[in-house]
Amino acid sequence: MANINASQNKSLIRKKLYLRYLLSNKGSKFFNVDKEKKKIIVSLAADYGNLGDVAITYAQTMFLKNNFPEYEVIDFPISRTFKDMKALKKICTPNDIITIVGGGNTGDMYDDIEYCRQFIINQFPQNRIISFPQTIDFSETANGKKALQRAISVYSKHKNLVLTAREEKSFKKYQESFTTNKVLFVPDIVLSLDEQESKYQRDGITMCLRSDREKRVDKSQQNLLETELKKSYKVNYYDTHINKDQLSIQERELELKQIWTVFKKSKIVITDRLHGMIFCAITKTPCIALDNSNHKISGVYNAWLKGSKYIKMVEHFNVEELQKEIEHLWNIDSNGIAGVNLNDKFKSLINV
Repeated sequence: MANINASQNKSLIRKKLYLRYLLSNKGSKFFNVDKEKKKIIVSLAADYGNLGDVAITYAQTMFLKNNFPEYEVIDFPISRTFKDMKALKKICTPNDIITIVGGGNTGDMYDDIEYCRQFIINQFPQNRIISFPQTIDFSETANGKKALQRAISVYSKHKNLVLTAREEKSFKKYQESFTTNKVLFVPDIVLSLDEQESKYQRDGITMCLRSDREKRVDKSQQNLLETELKKSYKVNYYDTHINKDQLSIQERELELKQIWTVFKKSKIVITDRLHGMIFCAITKTPCIALDNSNHKISGVYNAWLKGSKYIKMVEHFNVEELQKEIEHLWNIDSNGIAGVNLNDKFKSLINV
């Protein structure tokens, strides 16, 4: 009964969202651009408090501005997907490029975002659409299988939709399921950023751990680890998720600078958040990464970061093993080792 009620509520919410689109005004002043200019749209732009998604939006925007200077890059927040879609379509031509932000929300776990993605794909049948690097995660449940078939139906109808995956499991799933779409294997777009220069003295360990359904380390394990660490180290806490919504572009950038500064001041970061690990990679911060429930952290690590001397992946929780890794990383001089540089891995996004 609970599942039926949840499904009915979700259906009602989506009907309301679509009604918002139908009743919206295409004369909205949200976009103040020249229709004749070539444009690239960054759709589903994260204006909510997940700093991993905010960083993806920021990195994607910077990547597009740097590599497509002849285009005007336009931020289209996810919160405005339905109420300003008519206004967006009014300023776009078939020659403009639509991009969809990358992340880990292709699937049925975060199906509200997947619903938005499919809505956008349906709205621009004539445009080139590039979905930036994603983790795909459709469950083996009846709902998951149904959701996958719905995605295949929508994606396959768009003949100029390019899908990109950020780890091997998703790349293979895309190739297997979305056979009519072009599929690329590309790092998470945040790995195109370089925040390695630091003027700070590093000190202490920063814990950056999940508290949601992707969490794999339980509370008792976390408490045990923290108790042991506090015997020898100063321990700080910072999360990639903040309780804020409707963030402006300036607010997003400020929040990113703040968390990157926290990492730059840390001797070591311990995290089970994918972008906790990636923020360490781009700031050259020693990191111990604990895998999460859908293994997207180990997938990205094995694909792109395995050769890094300052990022260590731990797939199974073990306090003694973690302490050994901490002792090793504590003595690393991050200024004296090479940072992550994956610039050549993004070329396929430029030439798509």
